[in-house]
Amino acid sequence: LTTISELKGLKLFLVSLSFVYFAKAFGGSYMKSSVTQIERRFDIPSSLIGVIDGSFEIGNLLVIAFVSYFGAKLHRPRLIGIGCLIMAAGAFLTALPHFFQGQYVYETTLSHIPEENSTESILPCLANTSHLVINDLSTAATCEKEAGSSMWIYVFLGNMLRGIGETPVMPLGVSYLDDYARKENTAIYLACLQTVGILGPVFGFMFGSFCAKIYVDIGSVDLESISINHKDSRWVGAWWLGFLVSGFLMLLAGIPFWFLPNTLAKHSSDTPEVEPEQGSFIPEDNTEEDAPQPVTMAAMAKDFAPSLKRLFSNKVYLLIILTSVVAFNGFIGMITFKPKFMEQVYGQSPSKAIFLIGSMNLPAVAVGVIVGGLVMKRFKLSVLGAARLSIVSSFLSFSTLLPLSPRATEVSYQQESLLSQCNMGCSCSLKHWDPVCARNGITYASPCLAGCQTSTGVGKEMEFHNCTCMQELKGGLMAPPTNMSAILGQCPRKSDCDRMFKFYMAVSVLGAFVSACGGTSGYIVLLRSIHPDLKSLALGMHTLIGRTLGGIPPPIYFGALIDRTCLKWGLKRCGGQGACRFYDSHAFRITFLGLVYCLYGLANLLWGVLYLQLSKRQKKLELRSQAKATALEANGNNNPNGHAMVSIFKNKDDLDRDNESTI
Repeated sequence: LTTISELKGLKLFLVSLSFVYFAKAFGGSYMKSSVTQIERRFDIPSSLIGVIDGSFEIGNLLVIAFVSYFGAKLHRPRLIGIGCLIMAAGAFLTALPHFFQGQYVYETTLSHIPEENSTESILPCLANTSHLVINDLSTAATCEKEAGSSMWIYVFLGNMLRGIGETPVMPLGVSYLDDYARKENTAIYLACLQTVGILGPVFGFMFGSFCAKIYVDIGSVDLESISINHKDSRWVGAWWLGFLVSGFLMLLAGIPFWFLPNTLAKHSSDTPEVEPEQGSFIPEDNTEEDAPQPVTMAAMAKDFAPSLKRLFSNKVYLLIILTSVVAFNGFIGMITFKPKFMEQVYGQSPSKAIFLIGSMNLPAVAVGVIVGGLVMKRFKLSVLGAARLSIVSSFLSFSTLLPLSPRATEVSYQQESLLSQCNMGCSCSLKHWDPVCARNGITYASPCLAGCQTSTGVGKEMEFHNCTCMQELKGGLMAPPTNMSAILGQCPRKSDCDRMFKFYMAVSVLGAFVSACGGTSGYIVLLRSIHPDLKSLALGMHTLIGRTLGGIPPPIYFGALIDRTCLKWGLKRCGGQGACRFYDSHAFRITFLGLVYCLYGLANLLWGVLYLQLSKRQKKLELRSQAKATALEANGNNNPNGHAMVSIFKNKDDLDRDNESTI
């Protein structure tokens, strides 16, 4: 009965931990899908968005070393439950600014002043500028309040709080499973966790796509009066809604952990002893771990520094850390700005880009994780075998990145050439961005600069007429300006851009699947390359360093370099530079993909170095085993009673020290 109860406890822990993985991944992916909406809502550049996105890793940095070390010796399930409460509080804090900010006022110079007994409006090319109403001008009091308000700080702090709460989940949860599950089942359990964790981003990105189409002030404004749609670079979706949902999910996910035991019965493996090719690097020695020994906080604190020294004297562990940091840099930078890449290079709307990532890329990742776990279990791969699987998947996924740089549609924007004879008397502003699409397929920065005299309709249905600056291509030459009509919004990209985008998505999905096949094996290499009593600390330090060096910097320097490709910056309500409205698509593509190529290429080189070190370690273990067997055989022949033994190592501590310094 005890065994059945303990088995149920392990299964309950696995199911509960899977739900936490889902909930935290949902919140994290929703944050990634909302960066464009947050950037526009708070009128901040991409580099500052990178800082906000990196605050999650900053939260991890603050506490993960202590949680991983002290938490391993305390009640691990309850610590995970506390983490869920903190993550929920962080999600609610992130959504808080929406309820304190006023209504979103997007940048526009359009006015809607209907003439008497007419369906037309006086717009916007007017010699008498007194008729022009600029919607983004505010009173001095409003501007003063706006200038002193930095509501994005709440988003920063809420994301940081989510990072603090997420800290105990991975190191304590994975080490708890590995401690009480059969060794041959660890890989498939990890694959299950990662697969369910992948479902979180699938739903997170799809819910982010849904919210991106809902206007930010839904329920408090007349949507018929809004003159922009979700494809416009000034549109802001209901970014706050998903954080409320993720907060409630985290509250539910933490409940079971308050009722789970601190320890479970250990399950011995049913498989026979394996050869060195299929075994772990460190000899199993569970004699000191049969029953948990009472510990005090003082004893744990005293042992913390020596444990860190033992951990970082492990060469393989250091190589794993370095490889992970470089790979994290490439992955975090890519996933943070991938929706914007799809928007700027291929002309996709933010909501569609987010939806495609959630519905195509992430399911491919989930399938890849399952396949990788099944391969590990089916072939009983050793550490070397797991490393080979990770290297092959990493190299193949990098190869799929190479064809992802087709030459997309080029769009130019020269502010000094916007004024011409046809709009000279219109008193147009060069600072504002009100794009309109003409019948000739050319996008103009505003209806005023297009020379449009009148308009019909309101909101999104507005059309502009008698536009004197619009030229049409005839016989390879631009014809003189003629009167044309235009509609709100930028013109769609050409059909060849759509074909290139389909190719991009197909290759991107294939690369996501191949890369995920090596995810589980990479964790196995980490778990089997450290001493059992350092497992939680090693996982925690791996997460700490990975989040610090691989999670915080990439969004910042990716965003800063992307900002340099901006051609047209928006304006804040009371002046000053806001969010970018328009990028140089060619420069954006070169910058974004160049960074990804360099980082993933370096990660592949480091995987090669790591594999050489693992091979060297394996050969040492095999030679040591052969020498020990030969010595025992010789002693047995010389002394039939078996009382004499040849000492190969000075003592057990010497063996452990050698293991940890050469793994």
